[in-house]
Amino acid sequence: MTQLPSHAVLQSIWLPAKLNWWIGLVFSTGSLLFLTASILSLFLLSGMATVLDLRQTNRLFFFGSIFFTFAAYLQLYQSANTDSLWTASKTASRTASTAKPRKYFGWRPTDIGWLSSVLQFIGTLLFNVNTFNAMSSDLPWIQLDVRVWLPDLIGSLLFLGSGYLAFAETCHSHWRWRFRDLSWRIVFSNLLGCLAFMAAALTAFSIPETTNLDMQIFSMVMTAIGAAGFFAGAIMMLTESTSRSNSKRGENPMNPQVIPD
Repeated sequence: MTQLPSHAVLQSIWLPAKLNWWIGLVFSTGSLLFLTASILSLFLLSGMATVLDLRQTNRLFFFGSIFFTFAAYLQLYQSANTDSLWTASKTASRTASTAKPRKYFGWRPTDIGWLSSVLQFIGTLLFNVNTFNAMSSDLPWIQLDVRVWLPDLIGSLLFLGSGYLAFAETCHSHWRWRFRDLSWRIVFSNLLGCLAFMAAALTAFSIPETTNLDMQIFSMVMTAIGAAGFFAGAIMMLTESTSRSNSKRGENPMNPQVIPD
């Protein structure tokens, strides 16, 4: 059995020069925090854990949302600079006179990729608000609905719109089954995560003087499934970055030569 040399393994795992690699890494970290917080919350709701409380798990949700926002901004930056990044990847050396200025946000409303990214970024900002407010204890039901549930609902709607636009862009149609395509599996996994987040948000509202434990558990299960979907998509994005990096080395992962983007 042939064993890859250490430099080939390292080059397949550590790709800090690849923006997609950073996006996948940060998304996977945020998704893992969301998944961990969801599982711990399910233990708490079922009465199987007494060491933690919901405020502690809500902190994990908030930290996870920060990673989501950072990753979403990287995707927005990538979409806003598609042309200049593509030109940079095709040119070995560029002078200051030919380099295009990079845009921090851009404005490309006719670009489906940019629209998907901007919807996702705004959605993550709302998740920041939602998870931060959820750390407050003893909020009355109306405050829970306005400060926690409403940002969650709107953010989930934006995520769903973003996920579908990314899916349609990859399919080049409203729907297509392309399971062998890694890019398709990434956006499909993210779309499933968006659908689960939407289901979680729809069942997470508060009703005065009532506690529906079954609905709370269902909402948290959907949150866990959504986080798992995004985690799987992020891991596949890391794999995609590795595949593209190896293909630029002549499809040979044992080749240590680095070809500039």
